[in-house]
Amino acid sequence: MQNETLRPETTPAGLAEFRPVIDPSAQSHPEGTLVDKYGRRITYVRLSITDRCDFRCTYCMAEEMNFVPHSEVMSLEECLQVATVFVGLGVSKLRITGGEPLVRKNAMWLIERLGALPGLDNLVMTSNGSQLDRFAQPLREAGVKRLNISLDTLKADRFKKITRIGELKKVLRGIDAARAAGFTRTKLNTVMMRGTNDDEFADLVQFALDNALDLSFIEEMPLGEIHGRNTTYISSEETRDRLAQRFELIPSTENSGGPARYWRIPGSESRIGFISPHSHNFCDTCNRVRITAKGELYPCLGQNDAINLLQVLRADSSEESLRQAIVDSMGIKPFGHDFTQQMDAPQVVRFMSMTGG
Repeated sequence: MQNETLRPETTPAGLAEFRPVIDPSAQSHPEGTLVDKYGRRITYVRLSITDRCDFRCTYCMAEEMNFVPHSEVMSLEECLQVATVFVGLGVSKLRITGGEPLVRKNAMWLIERLGALPGLDNLVMTSNGSQLDRFAQPLREAGVKRLNISLDTLKADRFKKITRIGELKKVLRGIDAARAAGFTRTKLNTVMMRGTNDDEFADLVQFALDNALDLSFIEEMPLGEIHGRNTTYISSEETRDRLAQRFELIPSTENSGGPARYWRIPGSESRIGFISPHSHNFCDTCNRVRITAKGELYPCLGQNDAINLLQVLRADSSEESLRQAIVDSMGIKPFGHDFTQQMDAPQVVRFMSMTGG
């Protein structure tokens, strides 16, 4: 692939300096691991490789988005450098996200190299599914272990309305391609929206059961200035109550390494999960951080504090400087987020597509 030129970049307004004041306890961790000041070990990184997407989902983006200029986006080589240092610090799970990661030019160059990183046990990807009919087999061969695919409806007209420009049939082809490539435990992600797709929750569960898929229902999160969430929000508990009218849900202690809490349905291998950042947040066991396509390290999805790793990379490309910046970031990781009362006036004004899905 053609190398991308490294360019200097100033720190965007609102980002923390890359050497923040650190609580001393954030440094007291075993050599080669990341532990925050609350004793939580960080083993999971969500790495966005682009803020661009071929959909415009209403809960993820504004209708007219201003995307990040190419010069401010991490090159694929920089993405690899960041991931390599994290793995050296004990991170064993890496999720590739976007936007839609597969619209990034030469994305497979990066994914192939990530799949070969010693010590990375679990390389996974979140996708909207639109490109999987082309990329499922190469992803499997590159070492991607599991796929999450966004699917909020099984109705083509409704899908078009939610995504603004997407086609349901492409996603369904992508799901079939993932199965044909040998992926198992593929998980569907469904954002719960009252008055939009809440009449389909049971049908989505049945679709998952019929196709040997896992499914996670996600409470809508107040990220970005998108109005109307106060009327569309549905809690995980309400959805479980609705599903219980059709399915027997048995609580499970299974853990996929992320925030979902799972239920099982007798006679099926599918897991039905619920991600509940509002009603039952999972902050006490948080083991993850997010890296945006701009190289911003967000220790918490629900807060605005961040460290600019791209500034570090382009000022001093040494592994030690990058490693120290990542270790220092543990000092600004809060105990948790507070989404309460923020639905239509969110504290976090960046859109989900900017943070990484």
